[in-house]
Amino acid sequence: MREHLKFYIGGQWILPAQPRTIDVINPATEEVCGRVSAGSAADVDRAVAAAKTAFKTWRKSSREDRLTLLNRIVEAFQARVGDMGEAITQEMGAPAWLAQGTQAPIGVNHFKSAIGVLERYAFEEDRGTSRILKEPIGVCGFITPWNWPIHQICAKVAPALAVGCTVVLKPSEIAPFSGQIFAEILEAAGTPPGVFNLVQGEGPVVGAALSAHPDVDMVSITGSTRAGIEVAKAAAPTLKRVHQELGGKSPNIVLEDADLTPAITGSVNAVMQNSGQSCRAPTRMLAPNTLMDQVCAIAKQVAETWTPGDPTGNARMGPVVSEAQWNKVQGLIRKGMDAGATVVTGGLGKPEGLETGYFVKPTILAGVTNDMAVAREEIFGPVLCILGYDTLDEAIEIGNDTDYGLAGYVQSADIDKARAVGREIRAGYISLNNAGLDLNVPFGGYKQSGNGREFGDYAFSEFLELKSVLGWSPAA
Repeated sequence: MREHLKFYIGGQWILPAQPRTIDVINPATEEVCGRVSAGSAADVDRAVAAAKTAFKTWRKSSREDRLTLLNRIVEAFQARVGDMGEAITQEMGAPAWLAQGTQAPIGVNHFKSAIGVLERYAFEEDRGTSRILKEPIGVCGFITPWNWPIHQICAKVAPALAVGCTVVLKPSEIAPFSGQIFAEILEAAGTPPGVFNLVQGEGPVVGAALSAHPDVDMVSITGSTRAGIEVAKAAAPTLKRVHQELGGKSPNIVLEDADLTPAITGSVNAVMQNSGQSCRAPTRMLAPNTLMDQVCAIAKQVAETWTPGDPTGNARMGPVVSEAQWNKVQGLIRKGMDAGATVVTGGLGKPEGLETGYFVKPTILAGVTNDMAVAREEIFGPVLCILGYDTLDEAIEIGNDTDYGLAGYVQSADIDKARAVGREIRAGYISLNNAGLDLNVPFGGYKQSGNGREFGDYAFSEFLELKSVLGWSPAA
């Protein structure tokens, strides 16, 4: 039973202003596995004040000072990767192989990436007799999700600290343990007091207070489109910068010349990983009608290798994160069936023998049309929708007919064709032939998938203000 009742503010672990707790539910057992304190606006005030005070000094720190801290964080993080993985499995259900092999280590990799960028990043640039200065924006409020908890925390915190900003973090109240361990890592690394602060709590309370706070210069959220809209509304009166990485309903266009077995295998795996709880997952597969039977047969075979089970053991798939999420996924599968979609495999209810825990059957729905709810809404579960097309132009049109624009996928044996189709998809992150994640290129979306970018040097830009100084150099 984990119990984390103090917040990390100004370099100290302190009790909340108002004693109230949130139970954390283990989604594999449906039992309470810990508690965290629920913060209030008063706690946000204290954290922001600490960050504001620390910014006066941290903004003037040298590149070498910040590199030293980031390297110490990497060292402290590496010592806690095992603990982090165990916490992620417990709080959100990621199976051990995924939590230990990907979820936890990716946090370290974000800091390593930030170190590489910081070593060479140009914070000043001359144009004629003027100089352009890139300066840290100030106090940053971060609201992070439960699906890839430490990945999303580090994607924001690493570049923010690297450029000289200070931070107040609110992790998801559904998966708060990883954020708590992260604060312990930063403390162990010797992060100066107030440079990083942690306040646990609910989005409508702590998240809203962060978004609206007049001394927060920038707010960044990763979450649902609905939550992103609420953050933007709360931030509007203070005109602070708002960065949003939100939902997705990513098209995956399979061309007629694709090598079907690897193309469909990789695509289905990308949906089923993390129990389908990934915003960039290729959840709308667009396949030629002439190949539909073959595509469905391969997809069925691959999906059925994703056996759900105890995430602390050898199971390939864990549960979804909560009862509310389980009910949402079941409701959308039902809507798809009612609208005429065919269940290729999976379907409603829990897998046999898994009556306890929020487990979902890996599900393939075929015969889906783009007007169905399952094709329009982000399901956020292990559910793949397969849509048919007759011409490539039709596939591109269907692929772009969505409110989202986070990611897109193309499968083709001809790389030139794949590149051409990738150019036509209106989304911010395109994967050709199931290419994997790249932390060195910008990640973010078009349309209702948000604005701004994460990863690499593009993430640095999110946390910098531009200052033009005219007359810096004497005129010739």
